[in-house]
Amino acid sequence: MNWIDWLVGKFGDLVASVMVDGWLKDLLVDGIIAGVGSVLVFLPNILILYFFISIMEDSGYMARTAFIVDKLMHHLGLHGKSFIPMVMGFGCNVPAIMATRTIESRKSRLITIALVPFMSCAGRLPIFVLLVGAFFPKTPALALMCIYLLGVVLAILSALVLKRVIKDDDLPFVMELPPYRIPTAKAIGRHTWEKGKQYLQKMATTILVASIVIWALGYYPKNEGLPRSEQQEQSFLGHIGKAVAPVLDPLGFDWRMDVGLLTGVAAKELVVSSLGVMYAGEEGDAVDENDTALQSALKNNVPLPAAVAFMIFVLLYFPCIATFVAIKNETGRWSWAWGICAYTIVVAWIVAWIGKMICQMLI
Repeated sequence: MNWIDWLVGKFGDLVASVMVDGWLKDLLVDGIIAGVGSVLVFLPNILILYFFISIMEDSGYMARTAFIVDKLMHHLGLHGKSFIPMVMGFGCNVPAIMATRTIESRKSRLITIALVPFMSCAGRLPIFVLLVGAFFPKTPALALMCIYLLGVVLAILSALVLKRVIKDDDLPFVMELPPYRIPTAKAIGRHTWEKGKQYLQKMATTILVASIVIWALGYYPKNEGLPRSEQQEQSFLGHIGKAVAPVLDPLGFDWRMDVGLLTGVAAKELVVSSLGVMYAGEEGDAVDENDTALQSALKNNVPLPAAVAFMIFVLLYFPCIATFVAIKNETGRWSWAWGICAYTIVVAWIVAWIGKMICQMLI
């Protein structure tokens, strides 16, 4: 991560040194390089995540775990096969929701679909790595594990509620167990690289376009003579952030964090990209030499309780548009998609507020 961040920073400095001042230079340096580069930094973490998921899948371990946890899952109104989509959700919520088709019980399938968004997908991982690295430099692994466990705990609590709401008959567990096998390096490498390539393709398309749009909204209308932060605050982007501020102000977020959450509705990776564009040039004095440029900027502008609330909100609120569509397609009803969307947002707000208050009491 540090090597990639160093390369991105040097490339940005090189482009800035050879171009004349103007909107094109600002677009390339503060928009494209800062936006895409802030997401590119987390490619190693994505590869590590999918590497271990590949081992679990290729070894035959996942199917056996589903069999072992079936009895426990039934107490939650779920099915042993629910375990596989939920673990897949740590990679991406969309294929995880599609994988619920293998669950014969309608009740278990619907509950599983409702719980998958609480599983922290790979798109959220860069946000968490960014924030725990900045605000919990001494215990980043513990902080990251707590975030993941929080999602799992809230999924369990939600299952206990939903099993009383959704009425249907449970079906017995029937599943063919594949033989154990040693995963081959070729298969694991191919699977890991395919996921890494998808991540890079998303940066070359969705994140690139979104970074340009976010930069443009923060650059116009242009007010000459204003400092960068004030210019952004008076821009279209600033007005959008302030429009939703009354709802999110109790959580301690500033308007830039609000905008990051809004862009995350399209894809969670855009949260980091958005923050990278909006906090570009605000690093100040580096608190830790191991911090990336964006981490230094966040440390100098965001208090710890707000950062904790932001991580919790990102973990729990509406996953992304692709997940929204997948929920509709698998349930056959828009009402389920909108209902899950509203439920996750409400839960995210309440738990984020509680997290912020607890953090304020502890510091």
